[in-house]
Amino acid sequence: MPFIEDVLTYKSLSIVGLEKNTGKTETLNYILGRLKNMDKRVALTSIGIDGESRDIVTDTQKPEIRIYQGMIFISTEKHYLQRRITSEILEVSNIHTSLGRLVVAKAINSDKVLLSGPADTQNLKTLIASMAKYNIDLTMVDGALSRLSLASPAVTEGMILTTGAAYSANIPVLVRKTKYIYDLINLPEVEPELKQKLDLVDSGIIAIDSENNLHDLGVQSVFMLKKVKDKIFTYGNRIFVAGATSNYLFEFLRMQKNIASIELIVKDFSRIFASPDVYYSFLKKGGKVRVVTKTKLAAVCINPISPQGYNLSSDELKISMQKTLQTPVYDVKKL
Repeated sequence: MPFIEDVLTYKSLSIVGLEKNTGKTETLNYILGRLKNMDKRVALTSIGIDGESRDIVTDTQKPEIRIYQGMIFISTEKHYLQRRITSEILEVSNIHTSLGRLVVAKAINSDKVLLSGPADTQNLKTLIASMAKYNIDLTMVDGALSRLSLASPAVTEGMILTTGAAYSANIPVLVRKTKYIYDLINLPEVEPELKQKLDLVDSGIIAIDSENNLHDLGVQSVFMLKKVKDKIFTYGNRIFVAGATSNYLFEFLRMQKNIASIELIVKDFSRIFASPDVYYSFLKKGGKVRVVTKTKLAAVCINPISPQGYNLSSDELKISMQKTLQTPVYDVKKL
């Protein structure tokens, strides 16, 4: 099966849904179910909380995460204590979250789990790296695309994107909306020397000169850019924004006279919250966007059914999506 073969080419992989109920947990469960019979050591954690039997926002039934004997899972103390699965604690991490420390455990039997993992990108990176001591072949991260999430799924080597009828019940609209996120995921990464410097910057807005030197503009928010607009481009035409970027920033940059030479650099694709029309308008005017951290899109998975009862044609959606994205598209219910 090419899908699972592709999955196993990565040491770390995140699964991200474009909307609730687009099949993220179904995809994760499918992968875990296939890996259980292979001679592979698998670890699993989550950005935020996942594995609930009901969606706390929409109050709809949702699939729980099922893990299998021998797999390693990482969750906070609070949710580890609520487990139904029989497991052996391997380590209690010194990484703290609002739900307690992270517990690294090995499943003794197979059962469902509630996962809650690192709350920020740096701790997620640290956790993934620490799996090497357990000879893990693949660390899977249940990801999140949200302004509320401080951890980025882009820190994994690869990413699976799930999309479907819950995101839009119209196939052309759904494909177009998914294509926008696909374009963001595929933004080019900055050169290694600049990446090394920007990896250390966690806040604020930075100007970058032609020698890749960083100049702090002294503003923490993009909404304060107008106050320093006279000095933004005194160091060159590249700026780095550590936090989220919205329509406001892209509109502001698009109105600059030197728009054709402006390059915006962001931490990773998940920090861009501009609407597609505003984003593409910025590019059309000549603006450029790059990321500090890029991850490879391993596959796109589709869920043609929405909780509202919409049922799209899986084959039609797959063909249209694959033609537009030029990347493998799967419906795990039909594999």
